[in-house]
Amino acid sequence: MSDDQTAEPGPEADLEEIRGLMRAMPGPDKAAADAARSRETELTKPAGALGRLETIAEWAAAWQGRHPAKVDRPRVAVFAANHGVAARGVSAYPADVTAQMVANFQRGGAAVNQLCAVHDAELRVYEMALDHPTLDFTLEPAMGEADVATALAYGMMAVEEGVDLLCLGEMGIGNSTSAAALSCALFGGAAADWTGPGTGVQGDALTAKIKVVEAGVALHAQAAADPFDLLRRLGGLELAAIAGAVIAARMGRVPVILDGFACTAAAAILQAIDETALDHCLIAHRSAEPGHGRLMQALGKEPLLDLGMRLGEGSGAAVALGVVKSAIACHAGMATFAEAAVSGPAA
Repeated sequence: MSDDQTAEPGPEADLEEIRGLMRAMPGPDKAAADAARSRETELTKPAGALGRLETIAEWAAAWQGRHPAKVDRPRVAVFAANHGVAARGVSAYPADVTAQMVANFQRGGAAVNQLCAVHDAELRVYEMALDHPTLDFTLEPAMGEADVATALAYGMMAVEEGVDLLCLGEMGIGNSTSAAALSCALFGGAAADWTGPGTGVQGDALTAKIKVVEAGVALHAQAAADPFDLLRRLGGLELAAIAGAVIAARMGRVPVILDGFACTAAAAILQAIDETALDHCLIAHRSAEPGHGRLMQALGKEPLLDLGMRLGEGSGAAVALGVVKSAIACHAGMATFAEAAVSGPAA
């Protein structure tokens, strides 16, 4: 596992260029997928005996564009930013915790550090202007167009040459509020359907959080020109960066594992633009945050795991990395019936 790294966003980007990238996203590699499907039938096991591990191996081959798929250099990318709406008391923790947790990542003291070590994954932490939180979206758009475009482009930096599987996560006090508002604006329903305890708010504090989500959606949902504009209005720098990383991974043929609620909400922006935009993504786990199950249903996605986790910081994605590595190892390493001199199924 490599040391954590932090950085600041670079030069301004053009949102129209990013829209253009989405129009040029490649599809799956059919030849690689067919090769994986063919090999699966020859491995020394009953058909379907490894369940979803079999389809994961095919998915990885299709999106890496090679058979068999390999996971030699997985990366866990955690984007950290602050939200102006946190001043509304939507979290059980102060906004200072974002920077404190980034320092904890750097010292190796967080859960995700341990999980990356176990699964031999690089951890990169991308610190995004923590001293300059987004604006309060109950009053005005959270970001300007240049801000959201730059954050999207910054997220693309996580997909470097040689990275062959990307796990995405976030850190940002207030981002479950932003995720709830984005989800509600994208898919409808009441704010209460999407808004959960996040870091642990309850009672009157949770009621106030729901009202914050209601106010943001009421102000911005109809005013947004497109999903990227919705991200600008209700999102955060780290959520925009996650969306950018998902786009860059698609362009670079790197499969993606998304973490929990906030991470999935960021990616959902892309599926609202193109219904195939998340085909190269798996969702790591079903977060205990109640809106996550509803969001996955809207996206037509099933999580790999359901462990009651709600930590964020890419922790669920890092756990799920082990599942994906297991699927690829079984597919590539198992003997075929012919190689093992084992009789295949009766005709």
